[in-house]
Amino acid sequence: MHDDFETPPRRTRALALAAAALFAALALASGAGRAEGFLRAEGQQIVDAHGRPVILRGVGLGGWMLQEGYMLGLTGPGMQHAIRRRIVDLIGEEDTEAFYRAWLDNYVGKDDIDLLAAWGFNSVRLPMHYGLYTLPVAKEPVRGQQTWLEDGFRRTDELISWAKANGLYVILDLHAAPGGQGNDLNISDRDPSAPSLWDEAANRDKTVALWRKLAQRYRDEPAVAGYDLINEPNWGFADAQDTHGCKETGNAPLRELLVRTTRAIREVDPHHIVIVEGNCWGNNYRGVLDAGLWDGNLVLSFHKYWNGSGRDSIAEQLALRERWNVPLWLGETGENSNDWFARAVETVEGEGIGWANWPLKKLRYNNPLQVIANPGYERVLAYWEGKGPRPSRAQAREALLTLAEYDVRLRNNLRRPDVVDAWLRAPRDDRSLPFKPQRVARDGGELAAVDFDMGRNGVAYFDRSAGNESGKPNADWNPSQLYRNDGVDLVRDGAGLRVAAMQPGEWLKYTIEAEAAGSYQLTVRGTAGTVRARLNGDALAPVRVNQAQRVALLGGRNTLVVESVSGEPDLAALQFAPASAARAAR
Repeated sequence: MHDDFETPPRRTRALALAAAALFAALALASGAGRAEGFLRAEGQQIVDAHGRPVILRGVGLGGWMLQEGYMLGLTGPGMQHAIRRRIVDLIGEEDTEAFYRAWLDNYVGKDDIDLLAAWGFNSVRLPMHYGLYTLPVAKEPVRGQQTWLEDGFRRTDELISWAKANGLYVILDLHAAPGGQGNDLNISDRDPSAPSLWDEAANRDKTVALWRKLAQRYRDEPAVAGYDLINEPNWGFADAQDTHGCKETGNAPLRELLVRTTRAIREVDPHHIVIVEGNCWGNNYRGVLDAGLWDGNLVLSFHKYWNGSGRDSIAEQLALRERWNVPLWLGETGENSNDWFARAVETVEGEGIGWANWPLKKLRYNNPLQVIANPGYERVLAYWEGKGPRPSRAQAREALLTLAEYDVRLRNNLRRPDVVDAWLRAPRDDRSLPFKPQRVARDGGELAAVDFDMGRNGVAYFDRSAGNESGKPNADWNPSQLYRNDGVDLVRDGAGLRVAAMQPGEWLKYTIEAEAAGSYQLTVRGTAGTVRARLNGDALAPVRVNQAQRVALLGGRNTLVVESVSGEPDLAALQFAPASAARAAR
């Protein structure tokens, strides 16, 4: 399985030089403030202890304390408790406990945080599952009292220490509230057969108590940027048919809980920003603020997926900021193409708004890191998806523990430099960078067509479907989901990986280092069609794919653009041969 990439160590070595240059550039480009003193809301900006505006450029650690099925390759029920039942069914309760301990120990480590800082991110958002910090209401020995579990607090302490070592801020995010905060079951691990956060007062009491406990523990910790009270509420308070609360106009229960939780925090912590989210996955604030702001250190968060990337796409949020004179934070966004990431970041940062990419890693490909699952887990997944036989207990145990003990660790993850580039450099730089070193020796060489430059659509390449603004989850920009996350279709067959079906007018740019100046024969290899090349800005005559054409390379850096003219060709490689060698061969 996973035949769409090389093994991580081999590919990491191939990209090492390009990655080092990229990460150095990103660290310079991401010049927002590092953690220094308590952040606070001042007018429409988040500022540091010296009153300087801070743009939070962050990453959400989704999948660590709270699993979602799609991050594990599942298409069925994706609540963590449902995933856990499936694992118990295969390997039993004791080994399932070992799996989850290993998962929490290995999914995020200090090396992950070190790498995020080296790339140029300045913050991380921690999605917390309440069950790591306290017992469910139904399991409390004394109803109405709270039992505290040290494991969640200990792991949060560790994360904060790792962040402090790198000058990063941490945003605490209650991603799974007691009982679950919405009808999107996966994101909060909600069990629909039990009372939700909104159905049972004891769940709300526990939520308030948990935040008070967290605030008491971290009240003197300036590396904690703020408290994100309830992730993505999605509930029809007035109308149960309004499943996710997108038509809700009152939102009174949501406001009441947010106000009550803030007051509990302020009993013990006067310092930290309190971050609130509206209904409808964080975006419906109707009614939430109508009675006014209830605290002087509030930030409004919104989430952004599968919609436009321009200023008009956040007009409603900007109007809220203007009306209430309060900062905005794009607390969660991602799951799209590189070009969409860059355009969205350019828009929000242009308005002085920070953001957090979702997520750092998962089994799928459009994030900074990709978990490469062992073949045994792929067989487990095939069984769960109804596409393969049930593995034996021994096979399943080995596969699942290998996933949790080995596959999820940073050193075994596949790094996606094009994704990191899209978040941190491309939004503010109209140049392209090499995806990997592209060298032509004196005696020629061959470049893979799929290794075109990194950068935005219209800068590093041009494709007619560069991102998803459809309103629905999909991967139209590269349906194969192979190799990289740009708006260029790729495909793999027995001959290898290639660019697929280039439409007339679509093009790819390559930055090439030539060992020596000279005359070469360039052959664009692929399927039938016609292409036109531009070398160092000068247009060459159109030629058929697989037809050689003489080009003159300069010593050192050259840029080559290959454009489809007709025939919708697939492109496999760019082949350079010295002109003298080509004549001799004839």
